[in-house]
Amino acid sequence: MTEDNDAVELDDDAETEAVDAAVEEEADTTEEPTADAAAEEAPADAESAAADAAAEDATAEADDAADEEDASPFDDDVMPDDDVDLLIPVEDYLSAGVHIGTQQKTKDMERFIHRVRDDGLYVLDVSTTDQRIRTAADFLANYDPEQILVTSSRQYGRFPAEKFADAIGARARTGRFIPGTLTNPDYAGYIEPDVVVVTDPIGDAQAVKEAITVGIPVIAMCDSNNQLSNVDLVIPTNNKGRRALSVVYWLLANETLDRRGADTVFALDDFEDEL
Repeated sequence: MTEDNDAVELDDDAETEAVDAAVEEEADTTEEPTADAAAEEAPADAESAAADAAAEDATAEADDAADEEDASPFDDDVMPDDDVDLLIPVEDYLSAGVHIGTQQKTKDMERFIHRVRDDGLYVLDVSTTDQRIRTAADFLANYDPEQILVTSSRQYGRFPAEKFADAIGARARTGRFIPGTLTNPDYAGYIEPDVVVVTDPIGDAQAVKEAITVGIPVIAMCDSNNQLSNVDLVIPTNNKGRRALSVVYWLLANETLDRRGADTVFALDDFEDEL
């Protein structure tokens, strides 16, 4: 990996921590006082009118807390149409942070962005992410499994990428992508895939460059800050978060297998690496 790529990786790691922190903050809920706690604060004289009023207030607070627990703890304004039929509940996308982009956006990615939050993070349109996973699965199902190559230089993308490859019978190259893998027949690790899936066009720039050189299509998971000039099929998603990448690779694997008529269905846990 070059010094430039190392610098990009360090910047991305810092941005990943910010994004993960945003996900945790969004998932955080404030503990509401219970009826018992309120009752303890009531006057000792249980027969007094003040005690009765406190008991009524405590009951009301408990009811309000229950209502809040039933409500989503997330900011669920993540797509223009709330009635879209998604592959998984929208709450599952939100809890994984699939929708959380960066604080930068490119003109290329503008059409995949639903809005910008008050903290400056761009929110990706989850319904488009969901639809693009289906489209990518349709596309991949037309290829011989062994002719599909998946790459990930990102640490959090390596495990789910390898699991995805194993699930659908593809090949994986994770970590540093060795120059010449697709272009140098004299290299011992030379391969000739028909399509490449990359976790991030920035981190996997070498794989994208070589795919374009040999003329094979590129499917890429793209965040709000990605350029799309060398990408044939975009899956808009948070491509830096551990859970987000696990969810997207998991769905893509199951959808691809479904298009092939396979009976195998994987669980999300199979795609989540232990910390």
